[in-house]
Amino acid sequence: MQNHLNDEFVFRYKLVGSVEYIKSGKDQLFLSKMVKICCIGAGYVGGPTMAVIALKCPNIQVAVVDISTARINAWNSDTLPIYEPGLDEVVKKCRGKNLSFSTDVEKHVAESDIVFVSVNTPTKTQGLGAGKAADLTYWESAARMIADVAKSNKIVVEKSTVPVKTAEAIEKILTHNSKGINFSILSNPEFLAEGTAISDLLNPDRVLIGGRETPEGKKAIETLRDVYAHWVPVDRILCTNLWSAELSKLAANAFLAQRISSVNAMSALCEATGADVSQVAHAVGKDTRIGPKFLNASVGFGGSCFQKDILNLVYICECNGIPEVATYWKQVIKVNDYQKTRFVNRIVSSMFNTVSGKKIAVLGFAFKKDTGDTRETPAIDVCKGLIGDKAKLSIYDPQVNQDQIQRDLSMKKFDWDHPVHLQPMSPTSVKDVSVVWDAYTATKDAHGICILTEWDEFKNLDYQKIFNDMQKPAFVFDGRNVVDAEKLRKIGFIVYSIGKPLDDWLKDMPAVA
Repeated sequence: MQNHLNDEFVFRYKLVGSVEYIKSGKDQLFLSKMVKICCIGAGYVGGPTMAVIALKCPNIQVAVVDISTARINAWNSDTLPIYEPGLDEVVKKCRGKNLSFSTDVEKHVAESDIVFVSVNTPTKTQGLGAGKAADLTYWESAARMIADVAKSNKIVVEKSTVPVKTAEAIEKILTHNSKGINFSILSNPEFLAEGTAISDLLNPDRVLIGGRETPEGKKAIETLRDVYAHWVPVDRILCTNLWSAELSKLAANAFLAQRISSVNAMSALCEATGADVSQVAHAVGKDTRIGPKFLNASVGFGGSCFQKDILNLVYICECNGIPEVATYWKQVIKVNDYQKTRFVNRIVSSMFNTVSGKKIAVLGFAFKKDTGDTRETPAIDVCKGLIGDKAKLSIYDPQVNQDQIQRDLSMKKFDWDHPVHLQPMSPTSVKDVSVVWDAYTATKDAHGICILTEWDEFKNLDYQKIFNDMQKPAFVFDGRNVVDAEKLRKIGFIVYSIGKPLDDWLKDMPAVA
């Protein structure tokens, strides 16, 4: 309750059952009765989202549950299972007060008023839609469990990224197993960017809530809206129907990935013509209709959502009889794959058309800076490409450990997207790959350096020292355009930067198709 509200703007009213609210003159709503929230899934979405809700809603009890004992133990320890700037402070401020982490899934689900479901929706690896469609096994399992243990009416919130019409399927499971209990289904997709997740949650561009356009559905939407309205201006909380909310998430990620593939396609043309992709992107971004964001050329996009969501979108288009649209979105992924292949080819061709037996230092393995997440990171495909040419890799990333790197390089595609207990338990170590915890160790005696993550520390390394300790000629392949190429060239490096004018050396050794 906020005591500073101007009395003339405050009045009481009721929205749902016996839960009472207060409305301020700023049109923000505050729950005045204790509400219990449970989130199934303690991953990159569930953990940070619930931590911020607990921080901003001290009158709400928030429980995050997961079947992984190791993950829950980590959330309850001083070393959280994921790295995200600001997350540690938020968790420690709320944990033990109104935020808890538990493996007692059924207990907390039964006691909650609102159940967020943030479980994996991996890409199917077999059967109908394999390689494109989302596997809803874990979502269906969660829905059946909720129906089984529920003893009171509940709002069930989709927090995972799911295919359009998933809510309708979940609704059918719940209603056919309801035992007289009423369930309201909402879609509340996340729009977090790893590395900035906490700031994104604290100050979101928008919060999207989709629900049924029925009296019960509207009440459920209002209830969830009023949770977010503790700190999010109401005009940023968008309320839609269920399917619009589900599709909006896929569409947003597809549009962002499309921008990256577009600028990466331009980077290839820039190299061929002598243009500078940074200057081209800056000029294009000055157009107010386009804007400057997501126009940085790189070795490719990664992360848990972009490729998976586009594949999902492709599958939905194909199932709905619009193959031309499916083909359009497929091309976004094809360009991303092409960029990674082109980068590997550039490395091999520049180094006398072979990297066999040569030490290549890989700086950065996470898919972006300020996260330890390696899901779909371009580094996997680049490293596998170099290993395929028998290079010896020395990998350094400040937030990714050896076990994770070895797992990523040995697992089959899409295995990463399944729960850890269903992934290969002891993946075979990849030969000719060493993981070190220092950039100088990684680069010592190396023939070349690949920068694959834009960690700030890579900008400030002592490149003169690195050059002195490397084999000659010494190469730098900058997949993120983070280093000062001219400064490195003066030291003596041969430098390749994505989308930048090529060294004479590189012009003589073009990347093969």
